[in-house]
Amino acid sequence: MRFGPGLLVTAAFIGPGTITTASVAGANFGFALIWTLLFSVMATILLQSMAARLGVATGQDLAQALRAHIKTPYLKALASFLVISAIGVGSAAYEAGNLSGASMGLVGIFPGVSAQIWTPVIAICSAILLYSGKHKVVENALILLVILMSLVFISTLIMAAPPITQVLTGFIPTMPSGSITTVLALIGTTIVPYNLFLHSGVLAAQDHSKSDKDTIIKQTNLDTGLSITLGGVITLAILSTASVAFYGTDAGKISAANMAVQLEPLLGEAAHYFFAIGLFSAGLTSAITAPLAGAYAVCGMLGWSSEMSNSRFKTVAITILAFGAFVASLGLDPVAVIIFAQAANGLLLPIITAYLVWLVNQKTVMGKYTNSTLLNVVILPVLLLIFSLSCYKLSGLIF
Repeated sequence: MRFGPGLLVTAAFIGPGTITTASVAGANFGFALIWTLLFSVMATILLQSMAARLGVATGQDLAQALRAHIKTPYLKALASFLVISAIGVGSAAYEAGNLSGASMGLVGIFPGVSAQIWTPVIAICSAILLYSGKHKVVENALILLVILMSLVFISTLIMAAPPITQVLTGFIPTMPSGSITTVLALIGTTIVPYNLFLHSGVLAAQDHSKSDKDTIIKQTNLDTGLSITLGGVITLAILSTASVAFYGTDAGKISAANMAVQLEPLLGEAAHYFFAIGLFSAGLTSAITAPLAGAYAVCGMLGWSSEMSNSRFKTVAITILAFGAFVASLGLDPVAVIIFAQAANGLLLPIITAYLVWLVNQKTVMGKYTNSTLLNVVILPVLLLIFSLSCYKLSGLIF
């Protein structure tokens, strides 16, 4: 059993945005929304497992499969526009937040150096890693960062020592007053559409021609389940720590940037540094995976090679990284681009998940690796939730 692709998904969805969302959930609602996190993790495992199985069984990533199996020219053009807008442009817009988060983590560790200096340094290091085009190098670097991030946030949770009984009560579904936005944010920051492209792309790029696909898919399912569960544990640690530190107090505005500092009065100076290291790791992993996901999506939809060593693939990934670095370094607010990306994501997510479910049920595409009836029944409420989440997000952006 070899871990890897699943941990890349964990590296992708545990970023500054997840830290902020989980921190806000814990600070405002205590442990009451842990059940939302549990549901999100289970739904993510289901969807990512299907995307991974698609990559192994067909040798195509999700974008390539879209391009290959949508026959109507107008629908193909619409799909290309949505994918490039939501995943390509969206990755570039969110990259600024990833780089800023990593920089703020380093500022917390080295307060004498400003974020304006750290941001280009982090961007250059990320660019070198991406431009190497070496899948193993990128994967191993991200795995090490995920391990570091796990140790940091779980250690911080142990320092906070939340009451176990209160944590367990959070698994019972409740909806505190005013929590609907936070509930949807927790779901939205865990079920991330670009991870479907990233996961399928990484596995499709591997040569499975001489391997037993049944064994690979079993290993991939285990990798996916354990890796995303680890991501859920990290998010749980952040939520619980924020709950212990801030719930019931007037803590002010909680964000990934100030969480490390605000923990210091309760947990001591060590916790401040621990959380800052975790924030740096989370920002850096997302700063690397966002350009990768964007490159898989854009190259797949345009019919270009999705090999990491391909010059076009590298160009797309570096362009996404460069845009984020530019916005983060100048302190510009990418709100307009993010709103556009969110609107495109709101349209894309239910379409792409529904299409993914349809695709993995086609014997002409998947052969014997189609979904079971039980899996289709289990995934139905997830699809309904994603549709509702997208409607809510779009209504918020429009009205």
